[in-house]
Amino acid sequence: MRDYFEEYAKQYDDCVWVPFDRLESFMTDTLTASGLPEADARTVAEVLIESDRRGIDSHGIGRLKPIYIDRIDKGILNPVTEIEVVREKGATAVLDGHNGMGHVVAVRAMNMAIEKAQEYGIGMTAVRNSTHYGIAGYYATMATKRGMIGITGTNARPSIAPTFGVENMLGTNPLTFGLPTDEDFPFVLDCATSVTQRGKIEVYGRAGKDLPHGWVIDENGRDRTDTAAVLEDLTRGKAALAPLGGLGEETGGYKGYGYAAVVEILSAALQDGSWMKMLNGTGDDGRPVPYPLGHFFIAVDPDFFMGREVFRRIAGTICRQLRESRKAPGCERIFTAGEKEYLAWQYRKEHGCPVPPSLQKVIRQLTDRFCLNYDWEF
Repeated sequence: MRDYFEEYAKQYDDCVWVPFDRLESFMTDTLTASGLPEADARTVAEVLIESDRRGIDSHGIGRLKPIYIDRIDKGILNPVTEIEVVREKGATAVLDGHNGMGHVVAVRAMNMAIEKAQEYGIGMTAVRNSTHYGIAGYYATMATKRGMIGITGTNARPSIAPTFGVENMLGTNPLTFGLPTDEDFPFVLDCATSVTQRGKIEVYGRAGKDLPHGWVIDENGRDRTDTAAVLEDLTRGKAALAPLGGLGEETGGYKGYGYAAVVEILSAALQDGSWMKMLNGTGDDGRPVPYPLGHFFIAVDPDFFMGREVFRRIAGTICRQLRESRKAPGCERIFTAGEKEYLAWQYRKEHGCPVPPSLQKVIRQLTDRFCLNYDWEF
């Protein structure tokens, strides 16, 4: 384990390590200064810092400004979130977020699904007119912490080209599962239905690195690795992400394309919401408009089947057997979903959150802009 952590730390050689509570407090204060009610600001900051705790740097504090503060500044994201329950019946409900903070809407929706699962064994909520809600795994683990299965998905602005296409039509559309186990951490599969997602490309951009081949194609189907230009062209519709499995059918790209379409449908059709090009963030006059995203949340209580302890024991045993199976030559270990995030926290809880130079600059800018009382060590 020591060798694993030593290798893990090397990727952050240029970073300053900052305590999580300090960064979370900073985000709360920044969001409050941007117009969020304090309780909502704490919710958003909690979701973002949890991403950093898990080592998912693409969706943590690095997105505070470009996704949330900038969109509030543009008037396309409402800092005060008004949640409307459009319809509620039995184990289901439909909510409207009115273009408020997606994290606030999502916490409410998943809590409703959990409460319904306690009563019916399963609960599902669908959301329309929401916004970017951070890491999907946060909401799945809201259920695992209660001993339940958690499932969630969301559509997003168009990024993925369908198999045999070059136009970005589907969002990165994660289909996320959280399963309780008898181990120290749940099984959490939280990933995009594309080969990568915009947040990971942003991480490459902040590091000044070119993209790996096979991640992005242009409108002529050519491979793209120029990170900064790709970020611009994804927004302009002149570049697209490859679906999970890659381009064409040989490596199974049609599977990622299919799952992305499933998430798109479930994020729009149940709640009479928006989809695909309706989420490109640009009005007919070329001006920025809200991204009226849709989400869905499912909670399942194993007590309505053969019991939570049975589920946790079998789920944990399956994970252990997978990790203990025969390894490929030169490979030291096999991981199960959620394990790397757990290990990231084991290291980071002792060292803090890694903040690269590009993000240090943004944090100082926000501190000065909102006249916040933080004396950073960078």
